[in-house]
Amino acid sequence: MRFLSLQSHVAYGYVGNRAATFPLQRLGHEVWAVNTVEFSNHTGYGAWRGRTAPAEQVAEIVAGIEALGMLSRCDAFLTGYVGDAALGDVVLDTARRVRAANPRAVWCCDPVLGDVDTGIYVRPGIDAFFRERAIPGADLVTPNHFELEHLTGRKVTTMAEALAAARLLLAGPRLVLVTSLRRSDAPHDQIEMLAVSRDAAWRIATPLIGFEVAPNGTGDTVAALFAAHWIATGDPGEALGRAASSIFAVLEVTKALAERELQLVAAQDGLVAPNLRFAAERL
Repeated sequence: MRFLSLQSHVAYGYVGNRAATFPLQRLGHEVWAVNTVEFSNHTGYGAWRGRTAPAEQVAEIVAGIEALGMLSRCDAFLTGYVGDAALGDVVLDTARRVRAANPRAVWCCDPVLGDVDTGIYVRPGIDAFFRERAIPGADLVTPNHFELEHLTGRKVTTMAEALAAARLLLAGPRLVLVTSLRRSDAPHDQIEMLAVSRDAAWRIATPLIGFEVAPNGTGDTVAALFAAHWIATGDPGEALGRAASSIFAVLEVTKALAERELQLVAAQDGLVAPNLRFAAERL
């Protein structure tokens, strides 16, 4: 398949396009990466160099791909971090252009806002952009636990609350993937993911791997892997099992090598054929 991916880029480490492109390529897919920022490293380090790409530049690059006639061959559109409102307009315009060229193309929207250990880390108004403009137009939405709560205004501590909150986001999308779920009514040594459609839901749990500093970019990688498997199989449960198994393999290698950054290259075989296979449970 062919993916158009508008996300952030770092020279060192793996977040945004760096976390999504190689895993998709390792699965055999083409990725047209358009970078919304060019940073030396992700902001979790507290200091970084580089700059945000002007919205006009991002739009111009997309226009160049469109001029080649390639948007009609685009199977999926991936979006993540949005730095400002102007870039949000480019995201929405690109989604319209992709769908006009190929109505079957799937838009996977990762509403990057923050995380449980950092709180919200985007500019004011970006949460409203996702809630009111992006999510209603997307096919697949992939919030983490914090983002699910923030976007819905609901506290999520149980499975019932997680399912109810996820379904609040389904006014437009066909599917919501909660890329991390920590609830009070589950074992504390596990991490869960949850895929929710209007009439069904799937849960998967993997052992929780402890890190002194948790690697960034896991959600970006999971969103890309899940989108690819869902589009290929049409089965959310199967996609959830494959994505969870692959990211667990990557995290195991990352832990074994005592690295802070996701070890996507060292663990690349696990992206395709993980040693441990986890199966999703239909709820």
